[in-house]
Amino acid sequence: MDITRTLQELKKRPGFTEHVGMMLVHNGVVRGWSRKEHAPVGTIRVRHDPQRMAAICQEMEQRPGIFAVLAEAADGERRPGDDLLFLVVAGDIREHVKPVFAELLDRIKSEAVIKEELPPQG
Repeated sequence: MDITRTLQELKKRPGFTEHVGMMLVHNGVVRGWSRKEHAPVGTIRVRHDPQRMAAICQEMEQRPGIFAVLAEAADGERRPGDDLLFLVVAGDIREHVKPVFAELLDRIKSEAVIKEELPPQG
């Protein structure tokens, strides 16, 4: 996902200026260390369920004040520093957008993305 282009396209949607006062963006990247043990990570293998991600986004778009919810995840092997997950939530006010954004991130990570961390080779 090209974040700049995605946000520009989102701003062109009918109703944007009438319904959006805030957009939150998440750009998840591969860490060079394991969250559990803080051990070095050389690569990760990741896969996602596009249908589950779409269903979660559609559900979140039904929340009060939410205009659009977008999500994109990488598949395959990724190295530390590589982009892994992009999320965008656009809505009217922060009291609506922030909780949806937090729930979206948690649900996508727990319900739609599976990753396996591998140690550095050599």
